[in-house]
Amino acid sequence: MKSNTSKVTMTGLFAAMITVMTAYICHIPYGANGGYIHFGDALIYMAAVFLPRPYALTAAAIGGGMADILTAPMWAPATIIIKMLITLPFTSKEGRILAQRNIAAPFLAAVISASGYYLAEGILFGSFIAPLASFAGSAVQSGGSAVIFLVLAAAMDKAHVKNKTQKILHMCE
Repeated sequence: MKSNTSKVTMTGLFAAMITVMTAYICHIPYGANGGYIHFGDALIYMAAVFLPRPYALTAAAIGGGMADILTAPMWAPATIIIKMLITLPFTSKEGRILAQRNIAAPFLAAVISASGYYLAEGILFGSFIAPLASFAGSAVQSGGSAVIFLVLAAAMDKAHVKNKTQKILHMCE
């Protein structure tokens, strides 16, 4: 029971950090369709490597969805789905954050995100031509989030943060 409480608590903390990072820190409006560039995806990636998959999916959905509800509500339904999907390339099963799979994962997540928002924008605005212009913003957002994730992950791996976090969670069981 305590282990579940710790996981739910970490999920809530990640959701809150994702919301704040996405909605307010480096939040740069982009294009005419209400989209914006942010680096909150870096925290979604972190949630995906620290939390078991169902919890990471939840943190991503709540954090990304809340950020959109606060800043660009029309995007919230698409964001909830897309942010859940971008956690899938990552694994939390490795002892290190920068396991081989997690090094490649941000780039797979970028493809998922860009494709997802392209489809969402096409559906929302009734054109699949205009959203092509949004790929540049998606590339900046995903590329920036990947760099932030990789730098943070390398620093955290050096400090053995994941192992220490897992020990704390196991003590709470």
